[in-house]
Amino acid sequence: MVAKPSNMIPLGTKAYNFKLLDVTSDEFTTLKEIQSDIGTVIMFIRNHCPYVEHIVERILDLARDYIPKGISFVAINSNDPKMYPDDTLEEMKKFSEKHDFPFPYLDDPTQEAAKGFGAACTPDFFVFDKDLKCVYRGQFDESRPDNNHPTTGENLAEALDCLLSNKKVPIDQHPSVGCRIKWRESDS
Repeated sequence: MVAKPSNMIPLGTKAYNFKLLDVTSDEFTTLKEIQSDIGTVIMFIRNHCPYVEHIVERILDLARDYIPKGISFVAINSNDPKMYPDDTLEEMKKFSEKHDFPFPYLDDPTQEAAKGFGAACTPDFFVFDKDLKCVYRGQFDESRPDNNHPTTGENLAEALDCLLSNKKVPIDQHPSVGCRIKWRESDS
C-alpha cells in the first residue's frame, strides 16, 4: 500500500462551491446547504481504502459528537468508478448505510470538487470557518493502519474545539496520509 500525503492547501483558502449527488438521499446537495455558521468539515473518503477503513468508526463518533454542537460534516468520494467499481453509486450507498452515516456522502463524478479543494488522498480533511475559509487541513490523527497509534481524531477535534470556543486554530498542522485519489484517465 503506497501512502500519498495531502496537498496542504494554504490556510485561508475559500471553500470550493459544489453541487453533488448525495447517495444517502438521492438528492443534489450544495456547499451552501451543508455550510454551518460555526464550522464545516469536508472529508474526501472512499469505500475500500484501508486508511479510511482504519478510522471510519472514529470519524463517525466524532461527527456524532460535533454535529449537535453546530459543526456540519460531509464526505465526498472522487474516485473514478469506471476504473474502481468499488466506488460506484451503489457501493457508496451500501457503505454509508452499513456505517449509518450521520452526514451526506457525495459523489464527485467529474472530480471537480477534489480538484477544487486540492484533495490528494483518502482520507483528506478540510475544516472551514463560518466564512468558508480554510482553518484546518490535514490528518485526522497520527494513527495509520500500519502503526500502533490509537485512533483518537485528536487533530481534527482540536480544530473543531477551537472554532467552537472562538479561538484561533493552531497553524502547526500535519498532512493526512492515505490512498491516492484515483483520477479519471483522459478521454483523448
